[in-house]
Amino acid sequence: MRKIKNIHLNDDPEIYQCFGCSPYNEFGLHLEFWEDGDEVVSFWNPRPILQSYPKVLHGGIQSTLLDEIAGWVVYVKCGTVGVTAEMKVRFKKPLMIDQGEITIRAKLLEQNKRMATIQSRLINSLGVVCAEAELRFFLLSETEAREKYHYPGVEAFFE
Repeated sequence: MRKIKNIHLNDDPEIYQCFGCSPYNEFGLHLEFWEDGDEVVSFWNPRPILQSYPKVLHGGIQSTLLDEIAGWVVYVKCGTVGVTAEMKVRFKKPLMIDQGEITIRAKLLEQNKRMATIQSRLINSLGVVCAEAELRFFLLSETEAREKYHYPGVEAFFE
């Protein structure tokens, strides 16, 4: 596994407030990412404030985790910037907040010039897949991503 650098860490902390990955958002998830072969992976410990039913991680937070990691797949596997166009989530088992670290994994299934299909999974500490999603991202060209969104290129995410 190799660490994926958060290229936004030098951005203005007042502006970089992504709920998923910004360490500057006091209410955010503060996700960090690694490349593991063809997958992007993150490890995360849920907080009680993010539950729905007692000790169950809220479905909206689960969906956010699945979407956020897919966005990082777009960065490092598609080599550009994209936005979520469609997301189908399947909640398979309750994801408990008191069972330790959750593993989040995602991989690119298919890509063409303008769309990418990505599969994301939430795995509890026992190795059980509790939720999964198939997401479609609308992709910008790398040129447009560099010009409009300051995308630095794939090489900037790795040392």
